[in-house]
Amino acid sequence: MQHDEETEVLSLLHDECARTILIATSEEPMSADALTEACNASAPTIYRRIDRLDEHDLLEEQQEMDPDGHHYKTYAARLERVAVDIEDGTMDIDVHRRGEDAADRFTRLYERL
Repeated sequence: MQHDEETEVLSLLHDECARTILIATSEEPMSADALTEACNASAPTIYRRIDRLDEHDLLEEQQEMDPDGHHYKTYAARLERVAVDIEDGTMDIDVHRRGEDAADRFTRLYERL
């Protein structure tokens, strides 16, 4: 993971609203409206956090259909685990995502180099 991306992921995990979104959507997919209530935040704030989490592939967007036949989006956490290693003057952050196989992790690792 590149240094700027490491900083952004740590910043997201430091943000209470982003953490609440990740925790809530780890239990079940949720709509932006439901996340607005869960986070006690405004809709624009929720959508900004959703965008930032999506940029780093920490959320998965899904399409749902209500009984009236209308479509709406829900979000599910892809973040499974974050490991931070600090050794010999360096810091390495390894982000594990749900549904990510070994080939995906290898590709992401290779892209860091």
